[in-house]
Amino acid sequence: MKTSKMTILCAVLCGSLMCSSCIGSFGLWNNLKDWNQGIGHKFVNEIVFLAFHIIPVYEVAYFADILVLNSIEFWSGSNPLADVGNIKTVKGEDGEYMVRTNEDGYTITKVGEEDRPLNLVYNQDNRTWNAVTAEGQNFELITMNEDGTITFKQADGTPLTVSPDLQGVAAARAANGQSLFLAAR
Repeated sequence: MKTSKMTILCAVLCGSLMCSSCIGSFGLWNNLKDWNQGIGHKFVNEIVFLAFHIIPVYEVAYFADILVLNSIEFWSGSNPLADVGNIKTVKGEDGEYMVRTNEDGYTITKVGEEDRPLNLVYNQDNRTWNAVTAEGQNFELITMNEDGTITFKQADGTPLTVSPDLQGVAAARAANGQSLFLAAR
């Protein structure tokens, strides 16, 4: 009895170590779920849901995501099932913007100014994100460093390397004279 409890405890601990990494976006399973939800009537959705569990469509999609697609996404940094061509509308402070997903980044267009898109392009060779204007001007925004940090050019042109977390954002804002913190009485 004691050895079976110890075996179960070891299995749970090993499983928790294996699952503590990047979980991925589960693109295949989410696309399948979204397709089912988009069918229409809730009773039809339920019938398809049950049928996809009897014929293990959901389970196979989930298994493929876990073993293949999320592993590819983790090691390559790109989702093989990214919604290329998908357009979302985002409301900003000064208007609405359309954001289209491309294979190498995004195209952002302000509604009403469709002739002036801005492309955000990821260059895999240089590991940089670049802004490309409608006129063809190319500006390097950030460099993704091998050690996990990010380097960007400040307003005066000097490079600054920060970590991609809240502490890095705070350091970047402090270096550029902006404050992230509010004083309280």
